[in-house]
Amino acid sequence: MTSSLTPRSRTAQVRTQADKTPSGPSYRVSVDDAHAHQFLVELDLPEPEPAGQEFWLPVWIPGSYLVREFARHVLQVQAECKGQPVALRKIAKNRWRAAPSKGPLRLRYRVYAFDLSVRTAYLDAQRGFFNASSLLLAASGREALPHAVTLARPDFAPHWTLATTLPAVQCDASGFGLRRAANYDELIDHPVEMGDLLRLEFNAGGVQHVMVVAQAGRPHDEVDTKRLARDLKRICSAQIALFEPRRKHAPFAQYLFMVAPTAEGYGGLEHADCTALMCTRRSLPHPCMQAADSDYRDFLGLCSHEYFHAWNVKRIKPSAFTPYDLQGENPTTLLWLFEGFTAYYDDLLVLRAGLITPQQYLDGLARTLGAVLRTPGRLVQSVAEASFDAWTKYYRPDENTANATVSYYQLGALVALAIDLRLRRESAATLDDVMRLLWTRYGRDDAPLRAQGVAENALPTLLKEVSGLDWRDFFRRHVHGTELPPLKTRLADFGVQWTTQPEAALDALGLAVQEQPGGWLAVQRVRNGGWAERAGLAAGDVLLTLQGERARKTAIERRHALARAGEVWRLAWLRQDLEQRSETPWFALPASRVQLRLADKPKPAQRQRLSAWLGCTL
Repeated sequence: MTSSLTPRSRTAQVRTQADKTPSGPSYRVSVDDAHAHQFLVELDLPEPEPAGQEFWLPVWIPGSYLVREFARHVLQVQAECKGQPVALRKIAKNRWRAAPSKGPLRLRYRVYAFDLSVRTAYLDAQRGFFNASSLLLAASGREALPHAVTLARPDFAPHWTLATTLPAVQCDASGFGLRRAANYDELIDHPVEMGDLLRLEFNAGGVQHVMVVAQAGRPHDEVDTKRLARDLKRICSAQIALFEPRRKHAPFAQYLFMVAPTAEGYGGLEHADCTALMCTRRSLPHPCMQAADSDYRDFLGLCSHEYFHAWNVKRIKPSAFTPYDLQGENPTTLLWLFEGFTAYYDDLLVLRAGLITPQQYLDGLARTLGAVLRTPGRLVQSVAEASFDAWTKYYRPDENTANATVSYYQLGALVALAIDLRLRRESAATLDDVMRLLWTRYGRDDAPLRAQGVAENALPTLLKEVSGLDWRDFFRRHVHGTELPPLKTRLADFGVQWTTQPEAALDALGLAVQEQPGGWLAVQRVRNGGWAERAGLAAGDVLLTLQGERARKTAIERRHALARAGEVWRLAWLRQDLEQRSETPWFALPASRVQLRLADKPKPAQRQRLSAWLGCTL
């Protein structure tokens, strides 16, 4: 419908509305000292609260479920009004209060940024990166208003470019300049990468996709950008088709992959229309690469995982996240759905895109099975409990974590697998249908339940709706209980053979060690129920002798290979400054190294089911 307002009357109406609504904050972010790893932030608020304005910073970032206390890196906060100082007082760990001022308020502060991760902020002379949740204070009471931010180019780096999906208002060709967000929540969902950026582009689902790689002065031609663009396009297209098989259109106007290669880093963090990724330098394809190696395959799986999150958790959300409480923990029992299902689909969609073989996919699935089977915590916590306790357990690992909890990523992926295989075997539906139902009901812009999010107990009903099957017993045993799903028999129905292999010596003994200078072995973890626990070992102990000889890895492996049931092992170790000894009968934990292989001669029905599941012709 065309408006009847003339340009002049429309402008007057907008001004009248603006007069009634306070203006939102505007920020200027610049590099204060790259060698000291400090950003400078200036925050302008035209109309602060008359009784005194409060400012606050989030304590966590969506997608990483741990209170990280970002405010600890905020330095030297000062306030002024029309050039005159305004008293400012810190009133909580992440909150400041400015005294009443008669006019616009400006805050100036610095932020220390040297966390080489995707969660916070990083700055040196080679590159800069930040999530606004670590850098930009929110103005209390103004969070729902439009926010503007000017990103300034460092004087020492005229060649730097900047990448972000934060909407541009007035930016130069390199990406620096003025940008705007509809509100504070949107502002912190657009990380910023700046530096010597390698760039590649492709189109998927009618939308431009861009990847930038922070090269930090390294040659740009060491990365095969054509291969990366081709492979990512296939993954993204497969995911768009899964959620929108008819329209095949992406739910965002653009998408950005921001990659920071490091010596040994690995990880990613999802956002609504972008992702921040870390990988090893060897993970990126080089022009001479023929078949994809394991490092590159892992990187494609990481890209697939974070891209899938654009639907599953950024738009389809648990009710606990609608809206986010950025100043406290947001526990939910559904992380196994939002992270575990995503972990299930990441490599599966790389396979369906034709970038790995069925056997390579099964090898990765076998590693996940083995990791869960080797985790005693799976008998202690259900995957729903592990989700709820992510804030205090999974993201705060210690020497006893494996004995006390289980990964909702890994076990959640196995639950997703069990659900998918049961759906395919006992109904006409698949897990793909469930994801599409979640999308149309909770995720799309026109979804009827988008505002309220997925309820904690919603999934069994949704599964019954698509399949007609009763899922109450499954959830009681495998989601809210600690019983593993019957995956061995389920996989056999699809022509996949499951075998187990003996554990390596230390794993079989329930022992994880780290070699110290001089070859001494320091105990890192002791697995519940294993020989090491029975012998009395604990984290921090240093092994001295086994059967009278120096307890080196090679000696342990040799004796383990020759050991027989009932054989008594004599062990000496050092705990703090006291030597301790024990004599304990040798035994090995059950084998949990899983191997999955396609059956040599699968039945036609098995082959058909397997091809439909994996999305490829066998």
